[in-house]
Amino acid sequence: TNELHSKVQKSDEAVDVSVLDEKKEEEVFVPLELSVSCFSAVRFNVCPGGWFSHGSRCFLFVNSPMSWYNAEEHCNALGGHLASATNPREYSFLQQMTMTGSQSIAWLGGFNLQGRWMWIDREGFYYTNWYSPSSSSSSPCMYLRSSNGWGNTQCGTSLRFICSKNAFGC
Repeated sequence: TNELHSKVQKSDEAVDVSVLDEKKEEEVFVPLELSVSCFSAVRFNVCPGGWFSHGSRCFLFVNSPMSWYNAEEHCNALGGHLASATNPREYSFLQQMTMTGSQSIAWLGGFNLQGRWMWIDREGFYYTNWYSPSSSSSSPCMYLRSSNGWGNTQCGTSLRFICSKNAFGC
């Protein structure tokens, strides 16, 4: 038979769970604002209004100063995280976004946990761009300096910030 039956024990009662075979049709709901016809010959990324596409991700400069933690929560509410800069091209793009927002610094998603720098979006932390070798110590939250490199400061400092999320791809 094409059905898989299993018993799941929950407290004192047994619950019968049936999983049908792959031939079962499923209803799929696609949000109207993301309804895009995709053709195999054309590949592109779609970002929401106000977001900017770079590579396979979308970026948004938020011109409301917040602590690093509140900025990350704000990005989460928008479906993303504070931005990571995983290579020189991304750093340059984020640098331009910050300057376009008439700012000299903005939070990024880098943070120091027990002496190790990480990105909040779980990207690999292989590319580094500290403006000073000593700047990667002490304060646990990272910001982008539009003039050169990254800096770090206390996470409660209120700064503007950059969010990122994956683009809707076709």
